[in-house]
Amino acid sequence: MSKKLEEIIRVDHAGERGAIKIYDGQLFALQLLKGDKDLEKKVSEMKEHEKEHLKYFEQQLAERKIRPTILLPLWDILGTALGFGTALLGKKATMLCTASVEEVIDQHYKDQIEYISTNEKKEKDLLSKVKKFREDELEHRDIAYEEGADKEGIYGVLDAIIKTGSRTAIKISEKI
Repeated sequence: MSKKLEEIIRVDHAGERGAIKIYDGQLFALQLLKGDKDLEKKVSEMKEHEKEHLKYFEQQLAERKIRPTILLPLWDILGTALGFGTALLGKKATMLCTASVEEVIDQHYKDQIEYISTNEKKEKDLLSKVKKFREDELEHRDIAYEEGADKEGIYGVLDAIIKTGSRTAIKISEKI
């Protein structure tokens, strides 16, 4: 197996786990402080997709004997904090967090689809899953915008911070 394929599986595992932690933080804040049952339901539904994605990548790590990133505990803390913090800021920030992360993941998965299609022709199952998961993530992004995410004013700064953090976590998780 190529080093690049190992990196893809390692980073996708970390990313799906990170998404769950973001949603965990958001749900914690929503349940304790906000009382927005509609938003809580939407976040819970998106989290269920991420759990399906995570399960697949956990299986891939085990079957292929790939170690996860050593930074999982740090990503867990940061993801939960990001989710909790954005939910405290309100619905617009909660949904912007989802939209921002999913926009980064869209490009990330697009790059992986291109790589696997070109260089790993025997990886039909992995390619199929990455394509499906990308569609799920795009659906989450669309829901976020339908629910009020936008990048006006201070939210543009929050978008840039979230995207920079997401891209940085991706690059680091690929390698260690």
